[in-house]
Amino acid sequence: MRHFFKNFALIAIGLIAGVAATIQLSATAQQNSTLPLDELRTLSNVFAQIKREYVEPIEDKQLLTDAVKGMVSSLDPHSSFLDKKDFSEMQEQTSGKFAGLGIEISSEDGLVKVMNPIEDSPAARAGLQSGDLITRLDDKPVRGMTLDKAVRTMRGQPGTKITLMVYRKSEERTFPVTITRAEIKVQSVKTKILDNDIAWVRITSFQERTVPDLAKRLSDIAAQDPKLKGIILDLRNNGGGLLQGAVGVAAAFLPANAIIVSTKGQAPDSKQVFNATPEMYRLGEPGDPLASVPAIFKSLPMVVLVNAYSASASEIVAGALQDYKRATIVGKTTFGKGSVQTVRPLTNDSALKITTAYYYTPNGRSIQAYGIKPDIAVDQNKDGDPDDVLITREIDSEKHLRNKQSSEDKLIEDREKRRLEELQRLEEKNAKKTPEEREKEKSKKPPELGSADDFMLQQAVAFLSGQSVKRSASKIE
Repeated sequence: MRHFFKNFALIAIGLIAGVAATIQLSATAQQNSTLPLDELRTLSNVFAQIKREYVEPIEDKQLLTDAVKGMVSSLDPHSSFLDKKDFSEMQEQTSGKFAGLGIEISSEDGLVKVMNPIEDSPAARAGLQSGDLITRLDDKPVRGMTLDKAVRTMRGQPGTKITLMVYRKSEERTFPVTITRAEIKVQSVKTKILDNDIAWVRITSFQERTVPDLAKRLSDIAAQDPKLKGIILDLRNNGGGLLQGAVGVAAAFLPANAIIVSTKGQAPDSKQVFNATPEMYRLGEPGDPLASVPAIFKSLPMVVLVNAYSASASEIVAGALQDYKRATIVGKTTFGKGSVQTVRPLTNDSALKITTAYYYTPNGRSIQAYGIKPDIAVDQNKDGDPDDVLITREIDSEKHLRNKQSSEDKLIEDREKRRLEELQRLEEKNAKKTPEEREKEKSKKPPELGSADDFMLQQAVAFLSGQSVKRSASKIE
């Protein structure tokens, strides 16, 4: 059981993923250090042996590139070496426009796991769901394929097709899905006004345009409904993005100059404090992108919705608003990615994405591995979330960075114990179900976020309206 839950790599760069870091455009200064000559001789000997004796010839560049990638990826789940294509793809992701299927992915048990289909994307229209496992890409098995290669296979020219073989755990079935690739333009900010004069603001990822787009949307909301009574910031399934985007989103609801997040690492430039000031969150545009936001949003009653797929930059925002008691956090404990990645160019066509710091909330909390615990735990579904036991977070990876403030050993042990207990309970419960009940569960689809069937959103509205809230009874929470 331990092997099942730990034999996977957590969120990596997929068709779109969170990079909670500033893209550094200056090369890393070389530092004087003593080179480990014995280890370098070993590397040279292994290289020579492979060149002489491997069953097929391998190009020097490929062999050395793979060696560097292996060295960097062994550090933690979020560090990686970016070749020319990887670097270009990452820049596409942060700009919010790329060609592909439109899914956020990770790797689990050697397969590609769908973290979240991007709304209004080909993948979403084809019916892919969070938690789906992709076992084949056209005629190629995914097991044994690197996540980078899987990403490249799924990307392609708009209008071309690819067939995915999908295993859906909740339905215990495997089925093919053919999807036509398209240019994905991610609209990171979506809004609407709900009943009871409550605004719903969903942020799907933190991109270059997120802060100015949020400012415009908030101004429009205030103009449409001058009688606003509350706001819900929905960060569910948001895997992160640019650090400046997170600082700007939090700044829209907090006092000027408030500390949003601080970072600490080994290098001098990793020790920084990010405040709610334009210099900390604007990305190229002159002036203050939040200048047009009405003052009402600094004090309007507020709920932040999160779940296990809220990670990195999402956790920065939720942590800041929670520390200042500006908002009530509702939902499930977040992913627990409390580290910062910095992209440092190495050559004209390669870069190093390396974990350079831990980040801390305004009160000095490290979220690494623990995540943000909600003030009010609420299930995504009315009848509970039986799949909670299968959800993996940062702490479940053996390579994850350890939290420096708290020992994780007991927490990991408790999580394992609760998982086993919950799995046994679910197995006993399922054994008592009739074939009709099982078939009904298989056909049940998760609610669309923001829809009338969104139970967690309903509870957030109830809270802001002064009504009772149905809290989660999950032991995992």
